[in-house]
Amino acid sequence: MNYLPEGVVELILSQLKNARDIASSTCVSKQWQSCVPYVPSLYFPRAVFDYSQRGNNKGSGYDATIGRMIAEAIRLEELVIYCPFNPSNLGTWLNLRADTLRVLELRMDGFGDKPGPDGSGTQLDCIRVAKRLELLKIWGVSLTAAPKWGVLKQLKSLEIVGATVRDGVLEEVVHASPNLVNLVLLSCEGVGLVKFELERLERCRLDFLGQGNIALFLGAPRLEDLYVQGFSSIWVKPNHRIKTLSIAKNHGRVYNVEMGKLAEVQSLYLRGIQWSWSAISSVLQYASDVTHLTMKVEFCGNSETLLPFPEVDLVNFFNSHPKLLKFDIHGAMFASFCQKNSLAKVNSNFVIPCLEEVSVIVRSALNAEQKLNALESLLTHTPKLRKMVIRVSQMKNCNEAADDFFEEVCKFRLMNHKVVCVE
Repeated sequence: MNYLPEGVVELILSQLKNARDIASSTCVSKQWQSCVPYVPSLYFPRAVFDYSQRGNNKGSGYDATIGRMIAEAIRLEELVIYCPFNPSNLGTWLNLRADTLRVLELRMDGFGDKPGPDGSGTQLDCIRVAKRLELLKIWGVSLTAAPKWGVLKQLKSLEIVGATVRDGVLEEVVHASPNLVNLVLLSCEGVGLVKFELERLERCRLDFLGQGNIALFLGAPRLEDLYVQGFSSIWVKPNHRIKTLSIAKNHGRVYNVEMGKLAEVQSLYLRGIQWSWSAISSVLQYASDVTHLTMKVEFCGNSETLLPFPEVDLVNFFNSHPKLLKFDIHGAMFASFCQKNSLAKVNSNFVIPCLEEVSVIVRSALNAEQKLNALESLLTHTPKLRKMVIRVSQMKNCNEAADDFFEEVCKFRLMNHKVVCVE
């Protein structure tokens, strides 16, 4: 080991991130110990200090170890701290490596909005010294007061997970990073309004908890990927470039979605317990060129009453979405294709030109004949269809009619076994 070229040792150490592994490498030889200051990354996992529960190396001793390793890593670019630490020491550590640090990940365990070491501001104010940060990820933080970060011009990616927030605070946090390209806010709660305007944002994922009504207002002209969960009203400025759009709400209702023309959307995912039909129909209407569509909304309606989907003309639907390649249909949407007049326009001239895969979830034997006709129409009028999956899930009508329907579905599969499968 003593005869390895120094460049090789530095290359080996550059592949290490775990703080325990890096600390162990100092015992290999003096040469290795001398190269440790050049490691670019330090990762302190949740249980990094569990092996030393005896003696005095507890509490402040852990922080001293973290501080010493940060002080020795003179070229540190990435710092990840998931183990418990005293937030009052964070400012000292960041000041040591403010000129080199590019990536910072912290698990705060509910800290964040408490006063800083000098009794003013918040414990996160010290992040402002790391002006060269490009990625910032914070777990389990309390953001009931906005940290004073100034402007982080180099920050391209911001991720906040498991935050308790207040209205207006998130807006200040996000706007402190005007050049964000990637924004992720997961499992956040405590707000009624989320509002951002970011000129360079390309990818955005927003996941908010709670059964109340939360509104989203978003302006991002370069936005390409948008995933939102938990919002009742969604308004996005129409000058966007969205290619992938996912909207979900597991509790409560989606009342309104206004995004303008979705001309570039290729993948569209709509999920939830209850949506207003106007919100569903407007999204489907504006995303006419979609190629991958997943519809897993169970009910419609603007009130507490859960209503079934209205009748949807199968021919009009597919003529309005001629580029559709893959279609995943939940039971409610499929049932809307199986109403009295849904198949009235199906004739020998009708063709679904591009569809290659379709997945259908069936939950009821009601309108069994119409459902079988709809399945047959999809198969007959789709020349490029390679795979049809029929999923019989949570069948509520557990009686003779349901058995007869399932038997007919199995016959349909046997007659078209090269394309159709039943799960």
